[in-house]
Formats: sequence, C-alpha cells, structure tokens
Amino acid sequence: MLNRRRLLKLSVLSAASALGWSAVCSRVRTEVSSSEMPDYSSTGVTLLQQTTPLEDGFFFPAEWEPHEFTIMVFPPAQNWKGYGLKKARREWAAVANAVNEFEPVVMVVHPQDKGVAKGFLSSDIELIEFPVNDGWARDSGPMFLVNGKGSRRVAGFTFNGWGGKFPPYHDDALLKARLSNYFETTMYSSSLVLEGGGVTLDGEGTIITTEECLLNPNRNPRMSKSQVERLLKDYLGAETVVWLGRGIVPDPVTDGHVDGICAFAAPGLVLLHSTDDRNDPNYKICRDAKHRLQKSTDARGRKFEIVEIPLGLDIAHMNFYIANNAVIVPVAGDSSQDDAPLAILREVFPGRRVVGVDSLILAEGGGGIHCITQQVPVANGVSRQ
Repeated sequence: MLNRRRLLKLSVLSAASALGWSAVCSRVRTEVSSSEMPDYSSTGVTLLQQTTPLEDGFFFPAEWEPHEFTIMVFPPAQNWKGYGLKKARREWAAVANAVNEFEPVVMVVHPQDKGVAKGFLSSDIELIEFPVNDGWARDSGPMFLVNGKGSRRVAGFTFNGWGGKFPPYHDDALLKARLSNYFETTMYSSSLVLEGGGVTLDGEGTIITTEECLLNPNRNPRMSKSQVERLLKDYLGAETVVWLGRGIVPDPVTDGHVDGICAFAAPGLVLLHSTDDRNDPNYKICRDAKHRLQKSTDARGRKFEIVEIPLGLDIAHMNFYIANNAVIVPVAGDSSQDDAPLAILREVFPGRRVVGVDSLILAEGGGGIHCITQQVPVANGVSRQ
C-alpha cells in the first residue's frame, strides 16, 4: 500500500493519479463491480422491504451513545497472505483487547481461524463463526438502528467489495444479514451501495459523507445525487446530508471514506483533518472540506464548530472509535505524529479515556481502528429528542 509519507515523495503524482490508485497498490485486484443487492435468502434473515427505517421511527444513533457490545471480524488469509497476515492479526487483536477493557467484544472468525484467533485474543472475547473474506467490520458488518422504545433493527445497505476490489467478497456481502439473523434482528434491505465508513452521523438527523465515495461509478452508477441522498435519509433515519468533496489521499481502497478525514464528536461539533503543507494534495482537500462545513448547518439548524486535527504522515488519527467511556485511537508510535492529535482528542472527549493502539499495518491496509469496529447500541440507550 501507499501511505501519505511515500505519496509526498512521489515526483510524478499526476502520473500516478492518472494510472489510478489500483495501479499503485499491489493488493487491489479490481473486477467489474456490481451494485445489485445480494440474495440474502440463504442467511435466514427476516427482511423488511415494504417500509423504511425513517417511516418506522428508527435511526442510526451517534457513536458516543451507550453500546451493548462491539462487533469485529478477525482477518482471514484471503487478502492478507503475503502482506503481513500475522502482523495484521496482531493489530486487530490489540484493538479488540483494548476495546474489551471498556465494553464486550464479539469477534467474527472464519471457521478455520478460530484456533488461531484464540491465541491472539483475550479469553473473555466471544468468538462466533461465519465465513468471511476480510476483516473490515465497519464496512461489511450490520449498522444497527434504534427507535428509542427498546427495539433495534439493521440498515442493510449493499456491500460490493469497495467497488469490486478484492474479489471474491460474497461472504462479506452476506455478513450483515447473517449477523442480523444470529442476533435475531430484522433487517431493512437497500440497493444503495454504502460501507459504514462512508458516513458519520450525529444521531440528531445529520449525516456527513463524501461525493467521491457515494457518487463513484463503482458504487451507485445508476443513481443521481438526490436519489442517493434520499436513500441515506430513509435508511439511516436522518433529515440532512452534508456533502464533502473528497477523502484523504492516497486511498486506493475506499474511494474517499469520510471516516478518514472527518468525524462528529458531539452534536454540532465536527473534527476535521488538516495540513499546512501546500505541496500535499490533502491541503486543498481539507480546505475544501472545511469550506463546505462552514457553509452548512446540521439538521437542527446549527452552524458547525470545527476542531482541526493535524494529519499524520503514517496514520489518520481521525479513524478512532468511540467506545463506552473511551476513545480508541490509531497511533504511529511516533510522538511527532501522535502527541498533538492525542492531546486534542483528550480535550474534545474529557469524560473518556483516550487510548492509543499501534496501527501501522491497519494504515498500510487502507484503514484504521474505526474501519474494523462496529458498535451495537443499547436498545434503550437513546431516543430522538
């Protein structure tokens, strides 16, 4: 993979861009992507197809609301063999063990990997067996909705392997349905191609996303921007969508996931990556994102308070996970990169313990801690005011 440190050393950036990031990233094996909804019939899940979460009073709560547990997926060999599988599993496990200090973790493991996983993970982490293609639970796992009356359901967006990358991805496309059935939760099926890392929400009706990802031809080629926005609102129970332009580069995998550049920290409070290096292509990307946020308001009509976090060379510290009473943050193990972002996060989240976990392999793989975690909110934990 190509990280930002190496990107800034490229003297032929425009040529690399013209080739496409998949030509630079040897792990990406792109096939013709499909935006067709998977056949969930083999999973046993109960599908809701006649109504939407918005119509039924369900919504996606903010990440800082109480969790019952966190879902993760232990990385199988498929996309990691030859690229540091053991190191990747060690980092996944370190994240799981850190989160498990604050809330229970349920780890999905491929049946053939259960014995290996036990050697990496705390003994009180629950292991459940399902076939999987990769370990990015934020994107392939279920997005749980609540209604404030004690019920949970799942928003079943379509997963197409980040636009047809890393085939095969059939088992990951079915994972949200398999887990919905396992947890005895009904699922709304949606043809909208969306990974969990493509949105950040305040739980009060506001979604932030990027045009680069959701309007990419490899995601939703037959939908207009207004159609995508309508489906986001309908299936996440929201009222307002704020569109940023692009995510951080290089990003040959997710095509600009918002959770690498921006995150809600509280209603009306947005964290945003920034850099002062005008030679960095992210300089213009981050400035454009800030400008768009400054011109926007949330679903309650509030202007956004923006707190900037410096962008590291090896790590996107923005890709943190808000657990119960904690914030689990990817770090590079380099104080020159880590100290300032960690200090800002401690100020922003004074009531939570900020815990750094070494995540260089995660970053090299195209993500961070947020990408491999998916919260399951407490069913009675929050209601829309």
